[in-house]
Amino acid sequence: MIETIGRVHVRRWSAPEPARVVVLIHGYTEHAGRYAALAEALTARGSCVVAPDHVGHGLSAGERAVLADFEAVVDDIHVVVKHTRGTLPVVMVGHSMGGLLAVRYAQRYAAELAGLVLSAPAVGLSTFLEAVLALPAIPEAGFDGSLLSRDPSVGDDYQRDPLVWHGPWQRATLEAAWAADKAVTAGPHLATLPLLYLHGSDDRICSADAARPVIERLAGPDSEFRILLDHRHELFNEIGREALYAHVADFAERVAPAGRAR
Repeated sequence: MIETIGRVHVRRWSAPEPARVVVLIHGYTEHAGRYAALAEALTARGSCVVAPDHVGHGLSAGERAVLADFEAVVDDIHVVVKHTRGTLPVVMVGHSMGGLLAVRYAQRYAAELAGLVLSAPAVGLSTFLEAVLALPAIPEAGFDGSLLSRDPSVGDDYQRDPLVWHGPWQRATLEAAWAADKAVTAGPHLATLPLLYLHGSDDRICSADAARPVIERLAGPDSEFRILLDHRHELFNEIGREALYAHVADFAERVAPAGRAR
């Protein structure tokens, strides 16, 4: 099911009588439809899954791959959550740039979340972004599909996907990501929010060495950190992904069990 909520198109998958809402937040250049397999695994375990395409991404309107203000994107996500949650607890799952957005969402609306899952979050990258923005011209190349997963079909599908942005990096988005990364550093800790942090040891797009110290500083006592050996950037599209789907579903059921309302 696809619907329009506020400024964005939102994909929805749901169990017949869901126990929770899981909100999937996709990364830069891509779209929420790439998370269908994860969504279906979560609905099989009793969740309603909603996944917005950010402005400028996927089915949503806007200049392609341009996000000029990450706080406004967080606002979009909040509209989606309020529209879909009803009385159900909410677990948020953010990948890459979506992980940066999910952290900012949690810093602003932690009381509305039952749990947070971060997959290769694009945090701790301020120095890198400053260096890129200081170049005379933004690099033209998009993402190399081989960096996404050890499964070559993932990169092939990414390159052929017409809803993926294959053009150069957008300066406005890089500037907004830099500002959001600074806001994360200056923002509040997530001391009471259950957290599952996931990162691949062979991630050459968003390094675990940059991200993990940031998340460790923010995290509270109910936090799990997993660095997955040899995994590349897209953990939910990696070889053996079904085991990771199950782990995320286990986390969601623990922090938002059936019968719990908010």
